[in-house]
Amino acid sequence: MQAQPKPHLLVVEDDTNLLEGVQSVLELEGYSVMTAANGVHALQLLESDEGMPDLIISDIMMPQMDGLQFLHEVRKDPRYTAIPFIFLTARGEKSDIHRGKRMGVDDYIVKPFDTDDLLIAVESRLRRHEALQAVQTSAIAAVKHNILNVLNHEFRTPLTYIVAYADMLNQPETLSSDEILSFLHGVNSGAVRLRRLVENFIQLVELQSGETERTYMSRRARIDNLREVVNLAIQSAWGNYSEREENEFRVDIDPALQPFIADAELLRIALAQLIDNAIKFSKPGAPIYIQTRVMNGNLRLSVMDQGRGILPDEQAKIWDMFYQINRAYYEDQGAGSGLAIVKGIAQVHGGHVELQSQVSQGSTFTMSIPLRAPSTVFADEQEHSYAT
Repeated sequence: MQAQPKPHLLVVEDDTNLLEGVQSVLELEGYSVMTAANGVHALQLLESDEGMPDLIISDIMMPQMDGLQFLHEVRKDPRYTAIPFIFLTARGEKSDIHRGKRMGVDDYIVKPFDTDDLLIAVESRLRRHEALQAVQTSAIAAVKHNILNVLNHEFRTPLTYIVAYADMLNQPETLSSDEILSFLHGVNSGAVRLRRLVENFIQLVELQSGETERTYMSRRARIDNLREVVNLAIQSAWGNYSEREENEFRVDIDPALQPFIADAELLRIALAQLIDNAIKFSKPGAPIYIQTRVMNGNLRLSVMDQGRGILPDEQAKIWDMFYQINRAYYEDQGAGSGLAIVKGIAQVHGGHVELQSQVSQGSTFTMSIPLRAPSTVFADEQEHSYAT
């Protein structure tokens, strides 16, 4: 079995004797080392074909560009952000140490230092970096697996319907009017399901990237009539189940609720996801309860169903992205994105989510967000009213 090559290091130091000494020590341990006399030279090396270093060791006090400026340049470039960075510093430079820590330096070696100090610092930081990379790689692999699983099942099923019904419609002269309408309805159902999947994926990406939070900050407004938001959410969710017997929606709005600040569209999306989930796991015609309560300065939005319930050991996982309970057995779950979206929207509003569930009796999903009065957020909120 071929041995793994030793990591590639970059050492930045304006003292030539010290630079050569550090280089020699590291090369004797088998490391590949490139050197630079200051931050400017080091940045040039990073941009060259010398190879991306696995770790950087840099002095602080240097001409042209000192170590702190060099660290700043390294950390602001996404290509270099994850590279472990160790500072060489003289005793007493406490202010530089504090600045470096705020900027994200990984470790310090205080001059004068012995060989063991240097080698232990390098080895420990490289080992930590490898461990983090392994965790990240595993997490990415898990996400890829989940996405492929969703694509394989959730996209293939509606596409199959669309293609099959479209093929049947290619010979309209052999079909009755009722058959044509039925096939068109099948095509539409598949298209609606695909649209929902795409919309949910986009919403998840926006939540993960921080775009939803930026949208919330610019779009938040005064909400005077929460019932209208709830009604829009019911319409949105029920549009996916037009073929089955309609469930009864019982809406209870807390009369103590006063106008508050939130993003009405995000609340509608979150409620629609919870209602869709309740419809999916409820029997046709069974009542679904939507309740809002003001408690301890928070608005609690709850959706209650009388479905099959969730086992205790599954309840904490149910909010995770792409998590599904026994997909092989239950074929009605969707992509496993809806509750993750609800959790993300609650967090954007500064809130959280909760679940109470009993097997064979049903579940209550709750999104709790802080109630922010218009007067405490911004003075001109009256101009952005969301009201009937």
